Amino acid sequence: MNESASPKVTERARNRAPWRLALVMAFAALAGSILLTGASVWFLGAVALAGLTPAAMTFNFHIPAALIRLFALTRTAAKYGERVVGHRAALTDQVLRRSTLFATMAAAPAVRRAGWQLGNQDRLADYLDDVEDVDYARLRVGLPSVTLGVAIALLVVATSWLIPLAIVPILLLIAVNTVGARFLARRAKSDLAAIRESRQTASRLLGAAVQAVVPLQGERRWDPMLNEPFEGHANAQARALVLRHRQTLFDMLANCLAPCAMLSVLVCAWLSGLRGEALLVPALLAFSWLAVGESVLGASKIVVAFARETAARAALAKWTVNADGLSRDHFRKHISSLTLDGLPRHAPDGRLIGRPLSATFHASRTTVLHGASGCGKTSLLKQIAGWLDAGDECVLGDGIGLGADARRSMSCFCPHDATILADTVRENLFAPHASDDELWRALTTVELQDRIGAAGGLDGWITQDMLSLGEAQRLNLARAWLSDMPIVLLDEPTEHLAAEQGKRILDALLHRLRERIVILSSHDELTPKGSAAVRLQ
Repeated sequence: MNESASPKVTERARNRAPWRLALVMAFAALAGSILLTGASVWFLGAVALAGLTPAAMTFNFHIPAALIRLFALTRTAAKYGERVVGHRAALTDQVLRRSTLFATMAAAPAVRRAGWQLGNQDRLADYLDDVEDVDYARLRVGLPSVTLGVAIALLVVATSWLIPLAIVPILLLIAVNTVGARFLARRAKSDLAAIRESRQTASRLLGAAVQAVVPLQGERRWDPMLNEPFEGHANAQARALVLRHRQTLFDMLANCLAPCAMLSVLVCAWLSGLRGEALLVPALLAFSWLAVGESVLGASKIVVAFARETAARAALAKWTVNADGLSRDHFRKHISSLTLDGLPRHAPDGRLIGRPLSATFHASRTTVLHGASGCGKTSLLKQIAGWLDAGDECVLGDGIGLGADARRSMSCFCPHDATILADTVRENLFAPHASDDELWRALTTVELQDRIGAAGGLDGWITQDMLSLGEAQRLNLARAWLSDMPIVLLDEPTEHLAAEQGKRILDALLHRLRERIVILSSHDELTPKGSAAVRLQ
């Protein structure tokens, strides 16, 4: 056990080493900045005082001038060193974090290795930002916070010792800034959560609309479906703008600390009776406070970066859960049963239709939904497909609850009014990975090979107006024939077809899909051989 643990300990120590070096350089840069400002002020003050006395003839300016150059070089070199070493350390952490993430994903069972993660569009919308926020958290939060906190603490101690009277307004300013930072942190947490939620919801809705672009265009609902996701992104941008306004107000408050502290030290030193050379040390201290003001300029960024890091770590933790605790919405290639458990049936406008439905659909046995026009057959198919609200707990695949995202990724829905894109036949079949032989086999099954051959073949250009209603319907059924989804939903599949032709094509299609869950709707008494029937009222 010790032998296995030793390499891990050594690796962690090796990864922490660059951060320690970056921290040392950050302190060196801050010390160089304070000493540069203080020494410059002391030098100017000393030269001015010496110029009023005979000491001007013997004043040695070489040593303080050399010190000023030394402090300037130290600050510049340390700043660049901190950037180089810090970014290298952050990139090393990034590689380790991503390798851990990918190892966890690869350890999941094959059927859900990537789909449960990468198929979830709302999580992908923020994943890259989360990784970046955590990767550079130490650069944005850790190093600036530590160096700024230590510098202020040392200056507070020095001020209490040299100019005790000045410490009262300085501590008051620090307290006010602390309250402001806590307020900004709370608001940033809620604002970032709201922004994330708005973007995720908008991405999810946009993804759903894109997946259903063909039927939505056919139902003239494409444009209205885009309004809500675009509004969600607009709300997220508005919330981000409000957060930036709060950051600006906090920066205005934080930027008052350094100059006010400097004035407090100088004024209190003067009121204490310090004059001439006795004022040089308080002046050095006062301008050291001013040097710290350069780091305070990014105070709001530090606070918000801390809030972003906290939220990002919580989000990324969900990517590395144990394989047994995966989301129930993972993508599945095969299921043997689909159960509706008291499903409330909704129309597209949200109104309830009839009674809640409880039914189980099995693979290898087609189910036909019977009912008069208007009883909700199409709406029920859309609910199963994840296009309409169904309640995630009401739809189960092999006993596991399936959310709308999972159902959309598992279902092939063919509406009764097929929409044809103004594109090639190949693109209209929605099977980018199928070979030409498979595409022609599908077209032959739906008895459309001669019509497509006359239109220029697979790469021939077609539009909605070029095909009759029956031809468009048969092309729609070819899409179902080529689909590899475990759930196939056919809405009035023989609509616009002659009775004998419709029967031939449907029998061939159902034979092709015999091992999958197939649900079709019919307003007449269509009953394929071996099928089960569910009557809707």
